[in-house]
Amino acid sequence: MNFKSIIACTAVATLFCFAIAPTSVAQDELEKRASWSFPDQLTVKADLDKYLSDSEVPEPILQQIAILWEIPIESDDRSLLLDQLINSFALANKDVREFTTRLETTPATAANIIPALLTDESQDDFLRNNLRLFYARWLAHSDLQDECLQVLEGITPSQVVDPATLLFYQATGYHRILAKDVCLQKIDLLLENEEQIPRRYSTIANLMKADVGPLKSDSLDEVARLMADIRRRLKLGRAGTRVRKEEDDVIAKLDKMIEELEQQQQQQSGSGGGSSSSSAPAQDSSNLGGSGPGNVDSKSVKQGDDWGALPPRERQKALQQISKELPAHYREVIEEYFRKLARDEG
Repeated sequence: MNFKSIIACTAVATLFCFAIAPTSVAQDELEKRASWSFPDQLTVKADLDKYLSDSEVPEPILQQIAILWEIPIESDDRSLLLDQLINSFALANKDVREFTTRLETTPATAANIIPALLTDESQDDFLRNNLRLFYARWLAHSDLQDECLQVLEGITPSQVVDPATLLFYQATGYHRILAKDVCLQKIDLLLENEEQIPRRYSTIANLMKADVGPLKSDSLDEVARLMADIRRRLKLGRAGTRVRKEEDDVIAKLDKMIEELEQQQQQQSGSGGGSSSSSAPAQDSSNLGGSGPGNVDSKSVKQGDDWGALPPRERQKALQQISKELPAHYREVIEEYFRKLARDEG
């Protein structure tokens, strides 16, 4: 191949690369594009102005609201935009004003009913959805995760001025109640805009993802989390059906672990017995003989029998076996299990 041919081939290859490069880059950008975005302040103000116009707010109030929006929000924290919007609603709407004032004096344990203002579909959706987000954030700060999730149910990122806060508190709520799959889904949605959301959101979201991702059902880790949730609910005065169900789940899961340990011990004991006196290992596929029928007697359990009623020495031995090679804080979970058994029997 002569020099001119080489030059011609190089030129064709270069043109081909330039031709496909924009398509490849565009495809990458399309894949990275988030499914939700932040509304800008001007858009939020326009939606607010429409609400104020439809509500026929008096001119003096409009002037007060205008003052709130004269200074642009410089911070990247969009929750400030949510607060500014709610303050504007409070000036224009008496019900909103009374509601936000009541939150400042209401104890967390009294917030067990969603106010009618948030469920009234005759209310403007722009007001109602953002007010629900504002209230849910207050509930989450009060450690009322179930109520927070209930208030946020059905809201999408496009319906609020601060979608990052919506997804963040949905994720933390599901994380707290151990709804693993939904929690991971909300975290992934939140992190689609990781570079734009507040750093505290992205940091905690990544920590939650690393924390809940490896969580396995019926594990001691799950039991420890269930017990922590029970303590949280009892501290808030929530001693209803949900708490009793979680307590029953804890007992059932620990009973299952104990049964599996007993089966393992029986198998180990059985493997150590036998009629053969030979010290040499058995050959592969050999018949070791034996005259037994191979049946296992079922365990007889009398009414009121309880694994927790073991003698202290046996109980301590089992406790050590269960918590072997586990972090120290799991021991508290198992000890609480025995205390629960004792209380139930008493």
